[in-house]
Amino acid sequence: PLDLAISLLVVICHKYSGLDGDENTLSKKELKELVQKELTLGEMKLMDEMDQNKDQVVNFQEYVTFLGALAIIYNELLRD
Repeated sequence: PLDLAISLLVVICHKYSGLDGDENTLSKKELKELVQKELTLGEMKLMDEMDQNKDQVVNFQEYVTFLGALAIIYNELLRD
């Protein structure tokens, strides 16, 4: 159950990372494709918020930090 959900988060990240080079980070293009195909939120300008160290890529730590924030938002929405 929870371990499968975590595994899926990792698999999805690696599905898109590396398409433009470094398999350990998501470029803007890779992140955009991930958001468009994997989230029902639609396209959002998330790169600047997710790229905390401003190196123009999103590493795995930044990715899971974003997912944690997204989980909090979903929790609030599902309460109502």
